[in-house]
Amino acid sequence: MAENTFEIVRRTLVDQLNVDEGEITLEATINEDLGADSLDAVELIMSLEEEFGLTIEADAAEGLKTVGDVVTLIDSLKA
Repeated sequence: MAENTFEIVRRTLVDQLNVDEGEITLEATINEDLGADSLDAVELIMSLEEEFGLTIEADAAEGLKTVGDVVTLIDSLKA
């Protein structure tokens, strides 16, 4: 069974931010709850672009606050 978008994003966040998988929910904020700084955010976007074979525009990336925002954006780009 293929991983869904949330599972891939969660795995990427665990790898990039060294956070516990249990901390990652759709409502979790990337900066406040998961502790990502601006460099982490850039690296996260680059990893997700590579993982999904997508390009995430800078203006779209700036609006990403929660894990759910990331999943929604990726799903819309995949459609």
